Amino acid sequence: MKPLRSLAFVLNAEKPGASELARELIALAKTAGVTCKQTARFPIARGWLTGCDACCVIGGDGTLLGVAREAARAGVPLIGVNRGSLGFLTTFSADEARAQFRALLRGEFQLVQRTLLACSTGPRDHDVALNDVLIKNQVNSRLVRLEVFADGQLVTEYTCDGLIFSTPTGSTAYNLSAGGPLIHPDAAVIAMTPICPHTLSNRSIIFRQEVRLHVYNRSPESTLLVAMDGQRDHVTGTATPIEISISPLKLPLVQRVDHAHFAVVRAKLHWSGGFVEKK
Repeated sequence: MKPLRSLAFVLNAEKPGASELARELIALAKTAGVTCKQTARFPIARGWLTGCDACCVIGGDGTLLGVAREAARAGVPLIGVNRGSLGFLTTFSADEARAQFRALLRGEFQLVQRTLLACSTGPRDHDVALNDVLIKNQVNSRLVRLEVFADGQLVTEYTCDGLIFSTPTGSTAYNLSAGGPLIHPDAAVIAMTPICPHTLSNRSIIFRQEVRLHVYNRSPESTLLVAMDGQRDHVTGTATPIEISISPLKLPLVQRVDHAHFAVVRAKLHWSGGFVEKK
């Protein structure tokens, strides 16, 4: 990859050690002749990343999600440094960032393109999500009836607490907690997982890359909450269906040259065990 000459920093100052780490990495970058700018505000303003070769996000996965939409629009790669808990998206630890930052500045990294979901809740309400789109009743304690169509064909009607539409990247987030499948990030599919459906036979469904999904609110008294990545909320009634598909936008994400997806999954989810050959 090309060396990085202009770098943006987004840090979550509420995370322990984030501000101190940002100062260290900015100092390293400036010593290497890299132009830097920084902010502790996220989501970031539209256009803030224009002209940057990459953006270093220091915080947790939530911090990175707050930057992802603008980074995808600008085509600016994200370097995620974890100062949170699990850190599936912020794959560099603080120690790894310190040790490998000079190499990253020289362009010694791999760049992956992560799938985004496009979601429309009305003629003028369009958004994208890196992890997931959640559809539920605006009133937390109420069930909702949701009818799902895929490419114009009825899938089924759910009576449930809500539906999660997840990217492969988001399969380790709310989707996993709700009993959904783990999906390799290169799969480019959509997973639909019902939350507490009122039938034992409903399970997650995996849709192909080109699918166009429409979700109808069949509870006349209910207003739906549509949450993008758990951060941006839209509300809608019964008049207009919610449309979900894979976005033409991609999020460029910086990873170590030796990054291995399942090594991260094993570490983050504390998987153990394995085959041991008997002699």
